[in-house]
Amino acid sequence: MKSVLKPHFRSLLLVFLVSTGSAWAQAETQVEVFKSPQCGCCGKWINHLQQNDFQVNTHEVNDVPAAGKKLGMPDRLGSCHTARVGDYVIEGHVPAADIQRLLKEKPQALGLAVPSMPPGSPGMETAKPVPYETLLVQGTAAPAFLPDTKP
Repeated sequence: MKSVLKPHFRSLLLVFLVSTGSAWAQAETQVEVFKSPQCGCCGKWINHLQQNDFQVNTHEVNDVPAAGKKLGMPDRLGSCHTARVGDYVIEGHVPAADIQRLLKEKPQALGLAVPSMPPGSPGMETAKPVPYETLLVQGTAAPAFLPDTKP
């Protein structure tokens, strides 16, 4: 009887360890998004984040600029939605890869911004993308540019 239970116990232990490890590996980063109820491109950007392992909580607001301002984002960098991830503010159609980089490198900054709504940015896909840059926003000072420029 002992020989039957011992392999069974090992199998259960292995299943437990594998399932626990995969749960840790799949932990998603929480993002709070503040967007207008009428904006369709914001939903596409949210889908982009979700496809890149972010857990998104959406807040429909009537005054997106006020939400950004409340979080400290300068008006001149405004877009159609503002988000918060950890201690950072994300303004506009910022690529998920740039947010992941921000969270990995943890610079002292307010957050990231892609001002306006550039065609070709996540959520604003088009056959004719325009070059745009993701800005590293340092408080209310002039933003710094991330070295990688988007197409």
